[in-house]
Order: sequence, then C-alpha cells, then structure tokens
Amino acid sequence: MPSVKGLFEERERAARQRVELLREEAERVLAALREAETFWERKVVALEELDDALSVDHGSVAVEVGGESRPDPSVTVSGSMVPQWRADLSASALPPDYQRIIGVLVGREAGGADGDRSMICREIAGGLGLELVPAKVEGVRSKAKKMVARGWLTEVRAGRFTLADGQRGDGS
Repeated sequence: MPSVKGLFEERERAARQRVELLREEAERVLAALREAETFWERKVVALEELDDALSVDHGSVAVEVGGESRPDPSVTVSGSMVPQWRADLSASALPPDYQRIIGVLVGREAGGADGDRSMICREIAGGLGLELVPAKVEGVRSKAKKMVARGWLTEVRAGRFTLADGQRGDGS
C-alpha cells in the first residue's frame, strides 16, 4: 500500500513538470510574439518611408523670383498626402489620420491649460484611442514630424508637439 506522503510527492512532481512544460511553451510563444512585433514595426516604418518618398515633390511648378527659380508654394503636388500649410487651408485639407492628430492637439489647447500645451506622441496616440505599443506611437511620431515639416505643427522641444501658430484658435 503506497504511503500518503508518497502520493503527495508524486502529485507535486507531476504539477512541477506541468509548470515547467507550460513555462517552456510560454517562453516560445513570447519569443514568437517579439519576432512578430519586430516584423510588424519594420513594416510600419517601411510604409511611412514609402509615404514620405511618394510625397516628395519631384515635378513641382517653379516660379521665377528675383532671377531665381523656386518651387511655387501655392501648388499642391499630386500624390502629396500632407500639403504645405497656408492660411487658406484648414485641417480638412489633411488626410483623416492627420486631422485626428490636429483634433487631439486642439482639444489640449481648448482644455484651458495655461501651462505646457505640447504633447508627446504617446499622449497623442492615447488621445487617438490607439494601443500604446511602439509601432503605433512611432506611426504617430512619423506623422507629427511630417506635419512639422509642412507647417501644421511645431516641435517645441525634442519629441513635444503643439499646433503651429497659424492653427491656434481657428478650430481647424
């Protein structure tokens, strides 16, 4: 007849083996998840790079100013997703994702905060209802940087964005 202690030891050994097997499986799944996230983040960056490349003005209309040929700033380039900001443009000229970023920053300004009205990309992503994972935050950062380059936003400090002066108070 087996002893009671022997039966408990046998059950403990079986439970320990099950835990070890599950840990090994969890480690394997987490490694596969990390690999998939890295692959996904590379694709997000690649899409942003493609977007930047396609929005470059290769065939702009030139205007002669003082003997120099300069690109005409009033011409919106076909294929350019984010136009250069001008006083006659509202946020509705932007693609929907960019409009939403403007909306989050307008909401921050309307919040009456007398202090710092700038936001980091993680805050903007949260305001957009995005999952706060690196790929999503970096996508917001890429869009914000593009909007800075086109005059819609200002980067007040490294990584902190706010509406450009022309965007304030107009509700766009």
